[in-house]
Amino acid sequence: MTSKRPYLLRALYQWVLDNQSTPHVLIDATVAGVEVPSSTVKDGQVVLNLAPHAIANLDMGDDELCFNARFSGVSQRIRAPIGAVIALYARENGEGMMFPPEDADLADGALPAVDAAELDPPSLPRSRSHLKVVK
Repeated sequence: MTSKRPYLLRALYQWVLDNQSTPHVLIDATVAGVEVPSSTVKDGQVVLNLAPHAIANLDMGDDELCFNARFSGVSQRIRAPIGAVIALYARENGEGMMFPPEDADLADGALPAVDAAELDPPSLPRSRSHLKVVK
């Protein structure tokens, strides 16, 4: 199965807009393929405003997030692999969602393999029921 992350990002973005709030995205700038102005990066992360009036040409694809934004009056193309997105939230109240780091083993959205023995509950000794048949 494909990753759920791009679908959730698109839904969250629309939800924030529908609630008349300002969508912000938190991106891990250390991930390969992230293209953001270095002046915006703090502690390896960057927060970007995704409000329609603040950006242009937004593309939330299955593999990457792309848009144009102005920094110090200069338009720049911003790119980030979907796996670099840490959170998408509303600026006004912080409502949104954080995403776990993408692990190479879990990149496809699948759960890790689990031994069937781990799923079985421990067997308990059987005792007589405390219930009585009433006639």
